[in-house]
Amino acid sequence: MQWDHDSFPYLADVHWTEHALTLTVQSRDQRRLEVLAVDTSGATSTVFADSDDAWVELVANTGVMAAPDMLVTVADRDGARRLVINGQPVSPVDVQVRHVVAVDAERVIIAGNPIDDATVQHVYRWDRSGFTALTSGAGVNSAVACGDVVVMRSATIDEPGGRWRLPKGGELDRHAERPLVQPRVALLPRAASANATAAVLLPTDHDGSPLPVLMDPYGGPHAQRVLRSYNAFLTSQWFADQGFAVVVADGRGTPGRGSVFERSVRGDLAGGVLDDQIAALREAATLHPELDLTRVAIRGWSFGGYLAALAVLRRPDVFHAAVAGAPVTEWRLYDTHYTERYLGHPDAEPENYAVSSLLDDASKLERGLLLVHGLADDNVVAAHTLRLSSALLAEGRPHETLLLSGVTHMTPQEVVAENLLLLQLDFLRDALGLG
Repeated sequence: MQWDHDSFPYLADVHWTEHALTLTVQSRDQRRLEVLAVDTSGATSTVFADSDDAWVELVANTGVMAAPDMLVTVADRDGARRLVINGQPVSPVDVQVRHVVAVDAERVIIAGNPIDDATVQHVYRWDRSGFTALTSGAGVNSAVACGDVVVMRSATIDEPGGRWRLPKGGELDRHAERPLVQPRVALLPRAASANATAAVLLPTDHDGSPLPVLMDPYGGPHAQRVLRSYNAFLTSQWFADQGFAVVVADGRGTPGRGSVFERSVRGDLAGGVLDDQIAALREAATLHPELDLTRVAIRGWSFGGYLAALAVLRRPDVFHAAVAGAPVTEWRLYDTHYTERYLGHPDAEPENYAVSSLLDDASKLERGLLLVHGLADDNVVAAHTLRLSSALLAEGRPHETLLLSGVTHMTPQEVVAENLLLLQLDFLRDALGLG
């Protein structure tokens, strides 16, 4: 296959239908994307092109020639991520496309959300007669599809798991074990919590007395914590039942809120992201006066681990302890395609890397910090935690480091995961002076 590799070094996707072989290619700075059709000689021609001043988002199952006259793509247009057929947006501007579920010559099934409410997700169908919502209500819906068969899963905040609904009525039987905790989720009004969408969880049967606070975010691109789904809050409720008021917040850069909101982290993955967590914390305390802001901890994993370490390093006036699991501590050490999307090339925009790095903040640590990292982590490699721990030691800043032998990025081992929660709980209680 021949194309301009110098201008488009990333081969992002390949689709081969009976109508065409298509490639999706992307520039190194991720501001340009092309869908190329390949002929029998291996030569290519551009059938779709897109550009953006920040970055062009990649969405799986797009760049597909579903019929001779039907190229299916997704692009950010008019402030929303929209389904695009033959270069023309066909989904409403008030719907944010999240996933393309299935594509064929007759229709496209997508998952998305109303752009003014990222806590829900719905399934939609586009065909040549128009765009239709297949689900409704306050829940998180997803689907699998093949041919004319679409099976949908609906999760709500009121019951565990989800219900798989069959095309002609009825549901699949559910055999999942019932969780041991029952989330008590209070969603904060969006207008009140500024940029962040946030939720507060209190202990079961709480008597109204003051509670230490635990922030429990992810807080970064491509992932959400605040969803109208029972299972999304199980770990947070477990911590709440140990005696915390838990606040979960999705701030700027998290998905579902439109193009401008996602792109607001371009050039700085630290400042605005942390500001939104603090704003959500303060708003939660205003609406729930039992939150004791003199005892605030934060925990997180991956980007959430980065955010937790960032919080105690830069805002010890707000945060009094942190557990940082598998944190990115220096963005030059992380995945090139992910990092350059948000921070640019390190040689061209080194200031973005400096403002987003934790290493230069090591001398500022004055609160309790537990660093946790799996030595077999092939996503955020253990060098991130080792570098930060070394920098803290060089500055004479006490901290704790827990290295997990044979554990990868998401600690799938059941015993390890359980004991890791208990170790975090013990650390937080000790760091906050809870006994």
